[in-house]
Amino acid sequence: MLARITSATDSRQAGRVAVLGTVAIVVILAVAAVFLFLSLPDANAFNARVERIFVENSDLISGENIRLLEILAQSGTAFSEVLTSYRVIIFVLLIFATALLIAALIFLVMIVALNRRMGEIERAGIKVSSLLISREERTVYLNNMEFALTEAAIETLSVLAEARMDDDVLSGAELEAMVSGRRAVDCDEAAGATRIKRLRDALGNQMVSELLVKTIARRGYMLSIDKDVIRMV
Repeated sequence: MLARITSATDSRQAGRVAVLGTVAIVVILAVAAVFLFLSLPDANAFNARVERIFVENSDLISGENIRLLEILAQSGTAFSEVLTSYRVIIFVLLIFATALLIAALIFLVMIVALNRRMGEIERAGIKVSSLLISREERTVYLNNMEFALTEAAIETLSVLAEARMDDDVLSGAELEAMVSGRRAVDCDEAAGATRIKRLRDALGNQMVSELLVKTIARRGYMLSIDKDVIRMV
């Protein structure tokens, strides 16, 4: 129940952060858009200047002068069209930037929430409903996942499973002794630790292997699952 409450609280916090971040992004880009559009010159500024030249210079009545003024007027029209297109392009780019920033924020919030959830899973341990060990096939069935192991890895896991059914914690030396058939006093602690590492490597999935084979400080190793779900064939 506590885990569900924590998960719901984290979800609400993540949603609140996403909403506030989205609002902040929209506000910042809106202010930037307003400042940018106000800074751009008026699209009709050039035309207005040409019109003013016509008004202030009424003596420009020769054909060449009139033709020159007509060219200036046409240039002003082209200039205004270019400015209008620039405004549209800037507006589209601002919308695109807003969408990208919002998407990035949402992905960031999702990653943070997922990391928190993974942390909860690591603290709680892996939930195993069935663990079937087949020595002949050298295969392990963990819930609905199948793992093909080497002979050494399957023997290590089998010894850990037998110890778990007896509620025992095995040191590295004891594990090496049970696998190799020698006495514990004749075995090295590092040899057992090496077998645990190879077993975890054989399982492949880091989260599964680290949570399934638990290391207990200054004591040894054990399977962190319910002993009632273990079956060996």
